[in-house]
Amino acid sequence: MALVEPVPLVEVDALGGVHFIAVGGAGMSGIAAAYVARGVAVSGSDQADSGNLRQLAAEGIAVHVGHDPAQLGTAGTVVVSSAVRETNVELAEARRRGLRVWHRSAALGALMLGRRGVAISGTHGKTTTTGMTAEVLTAVGADPSYVIGSPLASTGHSSHLGAGEAFVVEADESDGSFLQYPAEVVAITNIEADHLDNWGTAEAYFDGFAALVRQPGVRTVVLSADDPGTRALRGHAEGDGRRVVTFGESPDAEVRLTDLVVDVPGASATLHAPGDTGALRLAVPGRYNLHNAAAAYAIGRALGLDGAQLRAAALRFHGTHRRFSFVGELGGARLYDDYAHHPTEVRALLAAARPLAGAGRLVACFQPHLFSRTRDFAVEFGAALAAADEVIVLDVYPAREDPIPGVTGALVADAARAAGAASVHYVADRADAPRVLAGLLRPGDLALTIGAGDVTAVGPAALEVTR
Repeated sequence: MALVEPVPLVEVDALGGVHFIAVGGAGMSGIAAAYVARGVAVSGSDQADSGNLRQLAAEGIAVHVGHDPAQLGTAGTVVVSSAVRETNVELAEARRRGLRVWHRSAALGALMLGRRGVAISGTHGKTTTTGMTAEVLTAVGADPSYVIGSPLASTGHSSHLGAGEAFVVEADESDGSFLQYPAEVVAITNIEADHLDNWGTAEAYFDGFAALVRQPGVRTVVLSADDPGTRALRGHAEGDGRRVVTFGESPDAEVRLTDLVVDVPGASATLHAPGDTGALRLAVPGRYNLHNAAAAYAIGRALGLDGAQLRAAALRFHGTHRRFSFVGELGGARLYDDYAHHPTEVRALLAAARPLAGAGRLVACFQPHLFSRTRDFAVEFGAALAAADEVIVLDVYPAREDPIPGVTGALVADAARAAGAASVHYVADRADAPRVLAGLLRPGDLALTIGAGDVTAVGPAALEVTR
């Protein structure tokens, strides 16, 4: 898949009716809802029904299950995601008619025009950090607009058009679309090689972030002080009047965390920043979430908001969908679901879950996402999963990719065994996974379904196995 090339933006009111192809996706649905809130006539289609489609219909969008050229209606603009292929019949019809065809990032960028844009990116943690920033700014009365790649647990919504100046977006680096956004503040949580199916090399991937921080209009760049990738980026961010603000545990971090406590259901630390020092308390677990909260705090300060109020507001954040989301209990075992789909994310997730498991076992049910990522990181995935007491590995969720010969979930299962995992189960057919998971669980266990694909359905199905 080619990288997305930025296009000149047009004011939302000049787009005419807007039709979204694959409107039910996590990234698309929030943008479509924001367009409706702006008073635009919106329609959309997706290949299958979903909760997102039903919610969009309730908000006034004309949604269709399945694709048909007639569903474009009188739309003047058609919005697509990177997953939509040129062979899609609606996209082909839009091309034939000469309609404006935009990637979803351009549609989101148009919404940001005239606002103080905040673009939050990074290999890991951008969804949570965007959600935290949105909730914190809301709690202190800034009423931001935002579009997040996953719904907030507190509201069930992934987008909001506020009356405030700030417009906060999750800026996806996977396809280069993060270069489309008109941002005043850019925050980058970390940089670690990923999405090489699009970028080609780790060097090209890094260069994409370097281009992001040098975008015209960027005044403040918020970077992790602890991550090697973002530390290497600092030299690219400095200059041309931009201010660089760092966060983390490093002694040289401008927004510094000390006294971290992460062995409870939430997490806490002392936060030190110019003109403000005090407690930072979270209702979500994990060291990485304290770092995400420090980034959200730094963004709020860059927008001129009060530090003590920002720290206090962090406790309001209760997560986003598919980020350590509680699914239910099965025979005394607790089931959670998480979107982690990179080795570093899986390792951090299991580290956060271990204290919560207490005397029980930690059970990980993992579905690799993309054949190319599985090929490139099978060994690293195996090493990360070895931290669990029981490991279930499913076959690869292909998403947008065609199969690669010899690349299956068995590569990850074998790597987990080689890394010392005590008990590994390879389940090639996802339909069998709920039964296998339910059969393994004991009272006191903590189980996680992990991955960016349809593994999210395994936990709820496992709950039904014993009913």
